[in-house]
Amino acid sequence: MGTAHQDRDLALRLRDEAQAAGFATFGIADPAAIAADGIRFREFLALGRQGEMGWLEAKADRRADPFSLWPEVRSIVMLGMNYAPASDPMEKLAQRSAGNISCYAQGRDYHIIVKKRLKKVAGWLHRETGAQVKVFVDTAPVLEKPLARAAALGWQGKHTNLVSRQFGSWLFLGAIFTTLPLTPDQPESDHCGSCRSCLDICPTGAFPAPRQLDARRCISYLTIEYSGHIAPEFRRAMGNRIYGCDDCLAVCPWNKWAATASEAAFHPRASADNPPLAELLRLDDPAFRARFAGSPIKRTGRDRFVRNCLIAAGNSGERALLSAVERLLEDGSPLVRAMAVWALAQLADRARIETLGTQYLDGEADPAVREEWAAALDLPPVVEG
Repeated sequence: MGTAHQDRDLALRLRDEAQAAGFATFGIADPAAIAADGIRFREFLALGRQGEMGWLEAKADRRADPFSLWPEVRSIVMLGMNYAPASDPMEKLAQRSAGNISCYAQGRDYHIIVKKRLKKVAGWLHRETGAQVKVFVDTAPVLEKPLARAAALGWQGKHTNLVSRQFGSWLFLGAIFTTLPLTPDQPESDHCGSCRSCLDICPTGAFPAPRQLDARRCISYLTIEYSGHIAPEFRRAMGNRIYGCDDCLAVCPWNKWAATASEAAFHPRASADNPPLAELLRLDDPAFRARFAGSPIKRTGRDRFVRNCLIAAGNSGERALLSAVERLLEDGSPLVRAMAVWALAQLADRARIETLGTQYLDGEADPAVREEWAAALDLPPVVEG
């Protein structure tokens, strides 16, 4: 065990390495500091608020307790990369003929960028001290936000996301678990006060209470994680949000202190910066994969993505999109066909809906698609025998 002076010196040098690797913020957490968060996480699961995200429950023990993930861990180095956008993402919601993609997914896949930088910092720590290290980005069973709070990177806001006084709500998080005992930082206190902007802005009411999220109502969950037919109650609220939702992040008052991300990999690429819906509705699977190569969007898959684009088309009021919508009435995916029917019902006149209903309904075998046709044609609900 080194002296307190040696410990502080190592932490300062580690901070310098993190900064050189491109991380904007750095802190050290005690693995035992998030025990209460682990309990709250289990309560979240018990209420079923994770929806289809079975992977959260599958590794709940490891996620709730860092020692279950790695019994030898003694310190956790938490790091953040700034991805603050250059302008207010909410402004693009008014451009109804274009698809709105969450800021985090407009650049290159951050998992790859952050993990590569984490390995660089972790490698330095291992070489300097001989301690064992493991790196984790948010695909691993780690409660990153509570650990970031414990490491003084910020606090968890009422929208459940991390808020930083310097970077607002715009931080990608990564963790380095190590067997080396390091002096933890003191968690930063909560600075949300009476503000509830993030709660009030949510289009679907996904926050049952401050610091509680029901993912089943969250547009980010619905457009990215959810594999089924999006319920009618959420479709209008989605607007033109086709991948994720920035509303609760973008409205946070602390964002005014955040400088635009300096990391070029996080800057918007043309393929994801307000792309025209007319282009996106034409994507088949190979074209989808090519357009979003190197992007987190690719993992969602073409059918789910086009489902989202059809909802945006239905909300756009743009009759110019009708030809693209009608073409998708014959798509191979029931997920796509169902939302094509819904979009048609929002954009077309009654005569056109009835003409196409006559053409397609009798030959449609999928129950969910038939339900959409029944709703579009004001028919009695389909009862499957």
